[in-house]
Amino acid sequence: MADSQNLEVKIDNPEDSSQWQENEGSSDENSKWYTKTILQSELADYSPVKGCMVIRPYGYALWENIQQALDKMIKDTGHQNAYFPLFIPESFLNKEKEHVEGFAPECAVVTHGGGKKLEEPLIVRPTSETIINYMFAKWIQSWRDLPLLINQWANVVRWELRTRLFLRTTEFLWQEGHTAHASEECARNEAAKMLGVYETLAKEFLALPVLTGEKTANERFAGAVNTYAIEAMMRDGKALQAGTSHYLGQNFAKAFDIKFQNAASQIEYAYQTSWGVSTRLIGAVIMGHGDSFGLILPPKIAPIQVVIVPIYKTEEEKVMVLDACSKLANELKSTLRIHLDDRDGHTPGFKFNHWEQKGVPVRLNIGPKDIANNCCEVVLRIDGKKIQKQPLADLKNYLTELLDQEQKRIYDRALAFRTENTVWANSMHELEEKLNSHNCFVQAFWSGSTEDEVNIKQNTGATIRVLTKHDKKGSCIKTNSQTNTVAIFAKAY
Repeated sequence: MADSQNLEVKIDNPEDSSQWQENEGSSDENSKWYTKTILQSELADYSPVKGCMVIRPYGYALWENIQQALDKMIKDTGHQNAYFPLFIPESFLNKEKEHVEGFAPECAVVTHGGGKKLEEPLIVRPTSETIINYMFAKWIQSWRDLPLLINQWANVVRWELRTRLFLRTTEFLWQEGHTAHASEECARNEAAKMLGVYETLAKEFLALPVLTGEKTANERFAGAVNTYAIEAMMRDGKALQAGTSHYLGQNFAKAFDIKFQNAASQIEYAYQTSWGVSTRLIGAVIMGHGDSFGLILPPKIAPIQVVIVPIYKTEEEKVMVLDACSKLANELKSTLRIHLDDRDGHTPGFKFNHWEQKGVPVRLNIGPKDIANNCCEVVLRIDGKKIQKQPLADLKNYLTELLDQEQKRIYDRALAFRTENTVWANSMHELEEKLNSHNCFVQAFWSGSTEDEVNIKQNTGATIRVLTKHDKKGSCIKTNSQTNTVAIFAKAY
């Protein structure tokens, strides 16, 4: 074990940002439900390092399923995984003015190592743009070296003032993509493509309907020319930014001297993108689908898709039922994520409640009479519906189809909720009235300024989540000028 005196970390923030503050971005009731759900479903627990969390096996299995789905899509679009150092020389951040200004308050800085003061302080990465671009400058010489498409799965550290399990922690897991291109068009296409990948991940795997669009200048990533995002509505009507994709232009290329010789033998700066999602996606799944019983997990990412609960009274029944359930579990595990709850000392009712809290999509209840009739009872997590006397014959195909149906039902439920809670505003008064009355998405034609946007936030607590394009023009609610740009306003986490 290293001597604790050999590493001194300075926090670049005058306030004590290490305290857990679980009420940020939520009513007290919702905050308590959210935290209770995470702890009781054993997704995560509090770390002895304040502001950090321990991701428990069930939560990490959920993250792995999300990660594996996204990793395949990233590789299918031509990107390769690499790994870059945790520590970044302080001078690297200072090369890009907007970037360092955006991240300086969140940075953890290592000032000592090996018992000595370092010649140059090291930043614990809040993101890896700078060190990756330093390497890009070494690797890119010619247009033949482009595009360079790199992805990294890593942890990052951002010293947040207010922290919340999965949504905002001092340390979190994520992937960050970084690319370099020979033209602006190629880079912009890349940023759009990866936003589309995130949209597919959210809709098809997380069962979350998301809105896509551009962030305002006020919400833009530090150092980016344009930032695009996917925004999801949570069950309390608030918005959650679930992923971002950035067109960086030549800002970082000029700061790090990433030049290449084009096909006409001219020297140019590369055009770049970066994009990322994090363990915040787990928070999105919790709040986007959960109910008063606990989690509701989409089957495609659920660590356990089907749980089998044996039911018996006598020792003779126990032997018979457990034997039958064990054989069934072995038959199903080749294609489905199955768990047999054969724990002693817990009643079936306790187990029912336990797996409801953990959000398992489908439960099979099997007792002596079921075995005698070669059937089982199927219980669906989303609404508690029971399908009795389901034949055990061809159960594998039945469950495969059922899980697909449940995936769609969970998505459709979330989409219906968002539709019910999305409204239009035709004036500033109507906008503020609707935002202050209840949590919802409010759409409005918009060509207002950053100052106008800030004023709305001060009056309502809401921000512009994304800007989208409408097929027709309308009058901006602030300037009254004609525009086809629509802003989505909402209170957010």
